[in-house]
Amino acid sequence: MERGQYTYQEILSQPAAWEAALSGLAEAAPALRTLDVTGFDQVLFTGCGSTYYLALAAAALFSEVTGRPARGLPASELWLYPRLAYPAQGKTLLVAVSRSGETTETLHAGRAFLAAGRGPLVTLSCYPGCSLSQLGQFNLVLPSGQEQSVAQTRAFSTLYLGTVALTLLWAGDSVHYAELARLPAAGQALLERYTAHAETLGRDPRFTRFYFLGSGPRYGLAAELSLKMKEMSLSHSEPFHFLEFRHGPKSMVNAETLVIGLLSEHNGAPERQVLDEMRALGATILALGESDADVAFNSHVAEVARNILYLPIGQRLAFEHALAQGLDPDRPHNLDAVVKLG
Repeated sequence: MERGQYTYQEILSQPAAWEAALSGLAEAAPALRTLDVTGFDQVLFTGCGSTYYLALAAAALFSEVTGRPARGLPASELWLYPRLAYPAQGKTLLVAVSRSGETTETLHAGRAFLAAGRGPLVTLSCYPGCSLSQLGQFNLVLPSGQEQSVAQTRAFSTLYLGTVALTLLWAGDSVHYAELARLPAAGQALLERYTAHAETLGRDPRFTRFYFLGSGPRYGLAAELSLKMKEMSLSHSEPFHFLEFRHGPKSMVNAETLVIGLLSEHNGAPERQVLDEMRALGATILALGESDADVAFNSHVAEVARNILYLPIGQRLAFEHALAQGLDPDRPHNLDAVVKLG
């Protein structure tokens, strides 16, 4: 079997997976709108590994859109350190995300949350009948995100799209919710335009250090793309908030460095200054953004709805770098698709 064939197809098929997921979300939307998020002291998003980074991105977007408190925490922290996660008084809405719906820590966190009567649970997963999908008040199953590979690509973006849709539904933002329907076409165009560029950079033997920069709702996505590079290619890869990268980490920058910047629309000026500074220090830069970027989305979708578009080319970069190292992206070293504790 050709190395990475599952991951390759899962990356390319994401736009179709998003379209199918949006259809399922539309059916669930009337029920989901009945959940009044203004009645909670906080909203917690949780997961493990990739879905923990998804939780970070989802919580930041939720707070940005709704103006209400939200955090993303690993499920293990909710399970093992509940006093640090939950207020002594008040109610929490917990949103738990798991590709398989069988991850031990996520199940323990969800069950402990419900047993303590802390509030309602909403779950997102990709497999009908999984254990997680039996726990929540609302259980969203998005089967178009299912994967055969170990490292998440299609599952991550599809589940992330689910949390974006939830946020816009709960915010009552029907205008931006409607814009989600334009993402599959935008994602397909993006893959067609920039796959060759990702292949060239990913296979360039100069690069031994990869830094993914993203701030606000994009930091969790930068962390996930950095994880993809680490998992698939066993490379030195780290995520940072844009301006934080200047406070020490830039000491690692040299001619072997590729810095990938997830540019925002409203704070693009200081973010571009960081990229310019790293270029002057010898790094190669790959900037992703709506316009005026190395990878330009040109989606005409509002920023709150389009962050998913940072993912496919970043994933493809990791995939190509893995192949260039003689590795199989479908079978990352030491990893399993589902983590279960004894």
